[in-house]
Amino acid sequence: MNQADNLFHRLDAHCAALEAQLIAWRRDFHQHPELSNREFRTASVVAEHLRALGLDVREQVAHTGVVGLLRGGRPGPVVALRADMDALPVAEEVDLPFASRARAQFNGAEVPVMHACGHDAHTAILMTVAVVLAGIRAELPGTVKFIFQPAEETPPRGETGGAAQMIAEGVLEDPVPAAIFGLHVIAGIETGRIGYRPGPTMASSDEMRITVDGCQCHGAMPWMGVDPIVVASQVVLGLQTIASRQVDVTREPSIITVGAIHGGVRNNIIPDRVELIGTIRTFDESMRSDIAARVQHTASHIAQSAGARASVEVERGYDVTVNHPALTEQMLPTLLRVAGVDQVFLAPKLTGAEDFSCYQQRIPGLFFFLGITPPGSPPGQVASNHSPRFRIDESGLLLGVRALCHLAWDFLAAPEGDG
Repeated sequence: MNQADNLFHRLDAHCAALEAQLIAWRRDFHQHPELSNREFRTASVVAEHLRALGLDVREQVAHTGVVGLLRGGRPGPVVALRADMDALPVAEEVDLPFASRARAQFNGAEVPVMHACGHDAHTAILMTVAVVLAGIRAELPGTVKFIFQPAEETPPRGETGGAAQMIAEGVLEDPVPAAIFGLHVIAGIETGRIGYRPGPTMASSDEMRITVDGCQCHGAMPWMGVDPIVVASQVVLGLQTIASRQVDVTREPSIITVGAIHGGVRNNIIPDRVELIGTIRTFDESMRSDIAARVQHTASHIAQSAGARASVEVERGYDVTVNHPALTEQMLPTLLRVAGVDQVFLAPKLTGAEDFSCYQQRIPGLFFFLGITPPGSPPGQVASNHSPRFRIDESGLLLGVRALCHLAWDFLAAPEGDG
């Protein structure tokens, strides 16, 4: 066994020895979920853990974020590893002894809280990685920056947060990482598998708000006014022609979804106003701008044709998650070694969005997907991320620990110029 193989074997052995602790951390976070910018307990547990490992720790970054710095015993570059900590306003329907019964305030209302997207697993995985890498601190050729981020699921109305706020408060400075790695557990990918993709990987996410103003009148005499409900219905259908008939579908996929319609108070009153809210997902910046303009044009002209008025607001959200092609190519052998050649696959584009994209706009980044669904599960019966029935096969979490440990080591130990 050569020196490198011996190191890899030691890393894996240390990871395996921590599996029970990894699962215990994940279950604890799952039972005590916290919403975006309110991850107080989670952040406290993380900070105390990192300090116990001897890391330099900075707290209250972007409200509740925690950053730990592990300085290796040998000179080398800096690499960052990121995990998100926040949960969602979802009522858990999974029968587990550690199921969440938590409730909290969200945008002025009391809501149930659940880790319905696996951020509890992400936090536990990165805490475990910190233990493993701290154990080889003397041999580590460089520095590892551990980023525990709040508010990936977006902060409450009127608040800042997430990756953008972490960056604004210096998370990528002093020292500056040469690269950043992150992962996401995904329902529907079998346990033991890793999905990756160079280039555009997850979509941008923009919020769309359309207000249709008509003229209120009696529901029995619609000709006496202008019905904004009918106009709004026509707008919803018209928007679907943008992605299907107005943009080049062979270039990149795109989605326009209306997620809510609000208007009216009685069955026999045609209201003055109807409001539509929705999301726009794209994988290309020029298409993103073009589609936003087409939404404006389509909604306003449909409304005008019926004697109504439509105002459109498109608020830019997360940008496209773009895996750095050269970094992805460089680190692919690591993923293949860790998971096995047959267990690593080229993932399709995912129309979900991730603010990991903020880090990738500053430094090269690789974001990959970790399977947590038992092999043989009926595809149509697997609850997706964000579902109240979302479930994690915990036997898949150890692979996430191993992957991040090996990625960090391989990147730091690469000959100068390979990073």
